[in-house]
Amino acid sequence: MTDVDQSGLPGFGEQIADSVESFLLALRAIAREGNGAEAVSLLLLEISQVLLAGARLGAQNDFTPREEFQPDVGPEADIDDLRLRLAEMLGGVDDYTFVFDPYIPEVVESRLSDDLASIAIDLENGLRHFRGGNVDEALWWWQFSYVNNWGNLAGAALNALITVVAHDRFDTDFDADAEVLEVADEMLGSAPAAQP
Repeated sequence: MTDVDQSGLPGFGEQIADSVESFLLALRAIAREGNGAEAVSLLLLEISQVLLAGARLGAQNDFTPREEFQPDVGPEADIDDLRLRLAEMLGGVDDYTFVFDPYIPEVVESRLSDDLASIAIDLENGLRHFRGGNVDEALWWWQFSYVNNWGNLAGAALNALITVVAHDRFDTDFDADAEVLEVADEMLGSAPAAQP
């Protein structure tokens, strides 16, 4: 673990805030465009980039907020429309499964649209603290929520999206639901997958 020097804290916070804001803007734009063929590739890129910011937070010693209780920064952003647009756009590849904790291997059924919306809520909450001038609280929140929630969700979503791309690019003998593979192929604009 490393420590950000106190004098470098505002600059570090600014870098994380820039990554967070870029992800949130891109996620909204992807959902608004509704182009499934482009969405998978763009989401792959955007999640990878925000995971780098998360890894930078995770590599730091714990940040300490100024106050014992989280200051009120107003209501959470309404992301229901974002979630619904993503679900509609992702269609047949929205539902997926993953293992949240590899040391307690329990398969979790989830949806990419729900997980991306949850990530957006966590990131947006920290961004509101940052914009309110509370860098310590923003960094604490981003780090805490990365380790506790959005880091795992982003990693799982990234793996699901890579799998969609892999099934599209490689004609493998992977024994999976042909309908799901067909949806992935259609979304990425390729020819239908060969039947085993």
